[in-house]
Amino acid sequence: MFITDMKRIVRSGYTNFMRSGFTSMSSVLIMTITLFVITSLLFVQAALNGALTDIKEKVDVTVYFTPGVSESSIYTVESALKKLPEVRQVTYTSQDDALALFKDKHANDYLTLQALDELKENPLGASLNIKAKDPSQYESIANYFEGDNAVSKGALTIIDKIDYHQNKMVIDRLTSIISGAQRLGFAVSLVFILISVVITLNTIRLIIFMSREEINVMRLVGAGTRYIRGPFIVSGMLVGIVSAIFAILIYLPISIWLGNQMTDFIGVNLFDYYKQNIFQLFAMMMACGIILGSIASSFAIARYLKK
Repeated sequence: MFITDMKRIVRSGYTNFMRSGFTSMSSVLIMTITLFVITSLLFVQAALNGALTDIKEKVDVTVYFTPGVSESSIYTVESALKKLPEVRQVTYTSQDDALALFKDKHANDYLTLQALDELKENPLGASLNIKAKDPSQYESIANYFEGDNAVSKGALTIIDKIDYHQNKMVIDRLTSIISGAQRLGFAVSLVFILISVVITLNTIRLIIFMSREEINVMRLVGAGTRYIRGPFIVSGMLVGIVSAIFAILIYLPISIWLGNQMTDFIGVNLFDYYKQNIFQLFAMMMACGIILGSIASSFAIARYLKK
């Protein structure tokens, strides 16, 4: 009996959806745009997180020593740094290596190389490049040299500079921009969700108006509330399902184009992200569409039945 009733409800809901034609498609259009915006936020989030991760991976702490510092003093600092739980890797670059790297970098700059030769001594100091286990631990490593332990106190007398804090400003600024973009995206999504619910609600109200005689007949013959509500809720769910299908199909060519155009810029191939998460994206769109359609339909039919 239950299965038979459900079949009737679904069949009736489908008939209502198809019968309303243009009205249903207007709801589908608005909800497709809503799901498109919500999915866009996921793509933007993936892109921003990819960019932030890429930048964080490039961040490090480099300690530059004053020229002429003995290697034994540098090794003492290096050994102490390697014992820190936050440190993943410490790479030592000697004065000679620093000079060779500088010359390679400026191989086409004749004036710079000539000026360097005229100095007759290496003006560059050795350095230690420090990689943390987690990007959030760099500040703790940088603060190590400001601590009260004997090694850090001794290190301060031979260190020329530590370049972490400039990198930290870039990361903090980028993190702030990403947080702002997320808040703006959430606000835009909320606006589109509200518009979608209102449009779908009005669509279902129009379908109800077109079916008012059938509803009155069902009431007269004693049809249950579930049997009266069901077809209209199914119509709302169909709006969500069709919208989800349209939205996921629209994103296919867009993700292909963005994947080719923006990979180098943001560090994430959006088409690869689309392929890897297509089932999760479709499930999310379908769930959002069905929920929004059901909510709008429930409100519409509830208001009508109260009359």
